[in-house]
Amino acid sequence: MLKLAVYGKGGIGKSTISSNLSAAFSTLGKRVIQIGCDPKADSTINLLGGEPVMPVMDYLRANLDPPESIGEIAKEGFGGVLCIETGGPTPGLGCAGRGIIATFDILEDLRLFETWKPDVVIYDVLGDVVCGGFAAPIRGEYARHVLIVTSGEKMALYAANNINTAVENFKDRSYAQVMGLILNRRNVVGEVEKVEAFAEERGLSIVGTIPRSDDITICEEDGKTVIEGNPDSEVSQTFIDLACRLLEAECEDVG
Repeated sequence: MLKLAVYGKGGIGKSTISSNLSAAFSTLGKRVIQIGCDPKADSTINLLGGEPVMPVMDYLRANLDPPESIGEIAKEGFGGVLCIETGGPTPGLGCAGRGIIATFDILEDLRLFETWKPDVVIYDVLGDVVCGGFAAPIRGEYARHVLIVTSGEKMALYAANNINTAVENFKDRSYAQVMGLILNRRNVVGEVEKVEAFAEERGLSIVGTIPRSDDITICEEDGKTVIEGNPDSEVSQTFIDLACRLLEAECEDVG
């Protein structure tokens, strides 16, 4: 099973990349679960035609008892991708990281992975926070690999460095390790060279480069991933190629 946690600076495009990767894996015949770990609960919306799934934390606030089935807190989206959102606390009250932990406890109680038997699990994690509950997705029993999304912008690289350092500090706890960077192009001056230099200095690889594309924006306005909305586009093929490389890397790692 390929288990990925996607981190990066807030607004860098993690949810777009996560949902398009989920869609790409599904077109390759894989059984996929995407879990959004952000109080905004918008990670999976473009896999669901713009109709969001009820976040787990919202369910818990509305019901006295925890869910008895996965169907109460999940929806199948494009390509059969199972979509789950942790959600978060009432604004101003509580810690969003605790919402992630509570959600993961429920998913364990419902034996999600044993019963659904996914080939790929993607955790789309809030911003560049890698502490407390936000570190939960990279525990050994959840994600195996971390993908860091960055552009060539200064603050995106700053966040990427913090995430890489934090994950390195978890190395001795059998947590996930960084698989590589995904360059989400913003077309800043010298972008590729900046990210390549950043990666080389830290011994990281750039596993994929996503071009800046109006096709993505147009499809998201219709509540779709570009894989669904424009499967023949160049950027759709880029996501499919990246999904293939990630699967191959996992096979080599396990082998």
